[in-house]
Amino acid sequence: MPQPVALVTGITGQTGGYLAEQLIAAGWTVHGLVRDADAAEADFVARTPEAVLHSGDLGDADRTSAVIAEIAPDAVFNLGGVSSVAASWNDPVEAARVTGFGVAALLEAAWAVQESAGRRVAFVQASSAELFGAATQVPQNEDTPIRPVNPYGAAKAAAHHLVAVYRDRGLAASNGILFNHESPRRPPTFVTRKITQTVARIAAGQADELVLGNLDAVRDWGWAPDYARALSLAATGEPGDYVIATGQAHSVRDFVEASFTAVGIDDWEPLVRQDAAFLRPADAPVLVGDASKARRVLGWQPSVDFAGMVAAMTDADLEEARNPASRT
Repeated sequence: MPQPVALVTGITGQTGGYLAEQLIAAGWTVHGLVRDADAAEADFVARTPEAVLHSGDLGDADRTSAVIAEIAPDAVFNLGGVSSVAASWNDPVEAARVTGFGVAALLEAAWAVQESAGRRVAFVQASSAELFGAATQVPQNEDTPIRPVNPYGAAKAAAHHLVAVYRDRGLAASNGILFNHESPRRPPTFVTRKITQTVARIAAGQADELVLGNLDAVRDWGWAPDYARALSLAATGEPGDYVIATGQAHSVRDFVEASFTAVGIDDWEPLVRQDAAFLRPADAPVLVGDASKARRVLGWQPSVDFAGMVAAMTDADLEEARNPASRT
């Protein structure tokens, strides 16, 4: 049997990189769509030289369609687009154009391959818990109303609905509704990595304080490789919408405490300062997911708990603080 072929957009990102590694280990041929001048490309290539990269941008429908037609993949995983809530507030038009409607060209191209090849083509969208921004239901599941409170969530909602439209059309299209997922590869522009990186520098004597915005925001944080695995399971499983989450609620304050605990600092509160400059225009107060469907239908479950995740991130940042050449 020939090796199955996958195309991964956002392949140089945190979760895209883990997904590529997992697919390759499982015997897939993996292609990735990479923007020109992607600063993360060199690190990705060093870690995953087996992947075949193609230049392209989700905002260029002709190019993305041409890449999919050329590769004729068995599965398309869309993890590309504007990568954070903060970035979407800085440029909401770009968030809508790329993260929201860029998926339409991918879906149509995947549909065309399925029609021409006469075989199943899976499409897996990395959707987001930010869909549920103003949810009054806790925890959230696949039936929770979609009520985003920021441009990122609104863009993800548009893509989410497009995936459902193509699933009804006959494409094996799924949404993995990913709640927050972290790892040592998370960029420092995200609050979680900012926390672990700064705590590590404080422990190494290289920083004096950690400055944050809202310490009371609550999220459901999981281990990014687990969430990449969920996306791969969705590609081969029953098409549908799947919440991917741990079901455990933790505040930013909990995350900070766990990181300081990992470096042996108990009296951490004097080392943390809140600054209104880091507050978002709107913040979803409680996002916690119910992944019962993914557990039941896909056989997925998380393998790393909250404390283990924070400790792994903090340990990696402490090692880098002490030895800058250690990060890969």
